[in-house]
Amino acid sequence: MTATTEPSTTTRARAATDPNGIRTYGGWRRTRGIGLFGLGATATLVVLACAVVPLLGLAVSVRAGLVLAVPCALVATVTCLRVDGVPFSHLVVRRCQWRWAVARGYTSLRAGVVSEHPSAWQLPGVLASTELLSVEDGRGGRFGLVRDRSSGLLTATLRCASTSTWLVDGADADAWVANWHSWLASRGFDPLVRWVAVTVDTAPEPGSTLARNVTQRLDADAPADARDLMAELVARSPSASADVDTRVSITFDPSRAGDRLEDLADQAAEVSRSLAGMESALGECGVTVLARCTATELAGCVRVAFDPASRGDVESVIGTGTTVEEGGPLSWETAGPVAAEEAWDHYRHDSGTSVSWSWHEAPRQQVTSNVLVRLMSPSRYPKRVTMLYKPMSAGSAARMLEGQVNAAEFREAYRRSQGRDATARDQADHERALAAAREEAMGAGVVVMSLYVTVTVTDLDELPAAVADLESRADQSKVQVRRLFGAQSVGFATTLPAGIYPPFVAGRSTR
Repeated sequence: MTATTEPSTTTRARAATDPNGIRTYGGWRRTRGIGLFGLGATATLVVLACAVVPLLGLAVSVRAGLVLAVPCALVATVTCLRVDGVPFSHLVVRRCQWRWAVARGYTSLRAGVVSEHPSAWQLPGVLASTELLSVEDGRGGRFGLVRDRSSGLLTATLRCASTSTWLVDGADADAWVANWHSWLASRGFDPLVRWVAVTVDTAPEPGSTLARNVTQRLDADAPADARDLMAELVARSPSASADVDTRVSITFDPSRAGDRLEDLADQAAEVSRSLAGMESALGECGVTVLARCTATELAGCVRVAFDPASRGDVESVIGTGTTVEEGGPLSWETAGPVAAEEAWDHYRHDSGTSVSWSWHEAPRQQVTSNVLVRLMSPSRYPKRVTMLYKPMSAGSAARMLEGQVNAAEFREAYRRSQGRDATARDQADHERALAAAREEAMGAGVVVMSLYVTVTVTDLDELPAAVADLESRADQSKVQVRRLFGAQSVGFATTLPAGIYPPFVAGRSTR
């Protein structure tokens, strides 16, 4: 089914100090079109047509004008009407698409447990066209690549360990933010990179990892009271600890390479060469690149997402070092769910039930370096927070920001012609548009950013509490999120290391 996403925002990094001595940054700005009443260009044309058509009818006869005025007024009302900031027409289209998908059986998956057909364990939804590759990294090791068979895109994932900004000086945090901004901006000059996803995956510690590590290191000749103490600590630690996994997934488009790369091996080699430079540059952004995710680790991430009750078993398998090439139990074919059912507002899969959100509006004020800490910090429930960045080339960024400035100027001129005063929000938006254009002209980079969050519970009765906890954390981070009604499976897949980008998925049916 077609997924709909909220308008993205542009982001820029610019350090400043407020009167209280707190370091702030430029933050994000939501893109706005040139349309009237907050509408897009197409919706504005529809409203203007609804105003012009009755006038043309009046030129013929009064009766024709009155007859045309009724349907035109109805169309204009439906076009301008908004529900929670979303055009009513979009809600109607989304509901119709959902009904059509349910009628065709696209929202349900039942995998055959006993079957010789190779697609018996096919991943559901937008993940169905993906496959997992294991390729050499040129340094004697191997890493995993997720390939989209329909588009040819390749996604590699880096496992990272981040350093908290609370443990370093402000100058170091400023340098990290600036280097991260430079790292993203430089991706706009790399034609191979389509988008970058940063995912923070948190979950309560199942206890199996710690128990395995302690058991392996415990001396058999240790005193009995020491062994009892260690056993008690291992038993109690899961209630006070959490698993935190930070991943950076980079999606490449081999068709954009200067030399035409027709062979899959050549494409994988080109991706490996590009990753080498990106890994070293990430080290200056406050993160340590631990390694490239192997095929087994990528399959394990997907398996745990669909079956959260298997987290301990999957970690044990990964800990043994068994690889896909050696016939390990983890593979892309077995990573998917045995059964999955997508509802309008949630997604049920194997032992878990998930709810996904996308952000509706970013923080309006100048943000600090830890603005999203509360949203990303561990909670009682497994949670994945994914920030999607689509780097823009210098030419595209200049054209987009120039269009944003022109749109702001047009809205201001229209308000003056109507004799209306500008609101404080309109003035602030105009100033941010001008500031972004000035900074881009001075060499700053621009990326289109969006955010997706998925929370999972193993007990359906805990779902309301998990939803309330997530939305509360988003409010504390000054982020407005909206549940992805009718697109829960897409939001779920977006937070996995599979290179899913919802606007690209939504446009597949139009190409």
